[in-house]
Amino acid sequence: MAKTASAFAVGLLFGLGLLVSGMANPAKVLAFLDVTGRWDPSLALVMAGAVAVSAAGYRWARRRGRPVLAPKLDVPARRELDARLIAGAAIFGLGWGLAGLCPGPALTILTVAPAEAATFVAAMVAGMLLFRLVPAARLKPTAVPGADA
Repeated sequence: MAKTASAFAVGLLFGLGLLVSGMANPAKVLAFLDVTGRWDPSLALVMAGAVAVSAAGYRWARRRGRPVLAPKLDVPARRELDARLIAGAAIFGLGWGLAGLCPGPALTILTVAPAEAATFVAAMVAGMLLFRLVPAARLKPTAVPGADA
């Protein structure tokens, strides 16, 4: 029950943070990404704050030896870049740049402006379902030459 309650509280705080900071406003995000036009650097401060809070929490959990509500801290062991990671990042960046939305903000604005987010969320869900149709053998990582430096 504590894990569910904390997940709800953290999700609510995250969603409110996205709304208050402007990260859920596609026009503001697109203005941030438009570095050759009318660039709005304010979201860089939001991201820097989020990274700082996350880093502090991660560091605290590492020192403590485990998270508060989990038996162990799961840290990815793989550190190399592979074609799957690069392709996924490129698709994510393309979608973010075209729509001004990524999954968190899209789900957040579904609650306040469903018409604006519905198409994005539908496409996101379709992509997730398509991913499940890809045979597992095709999803094995393939290293990118020179990327592990």
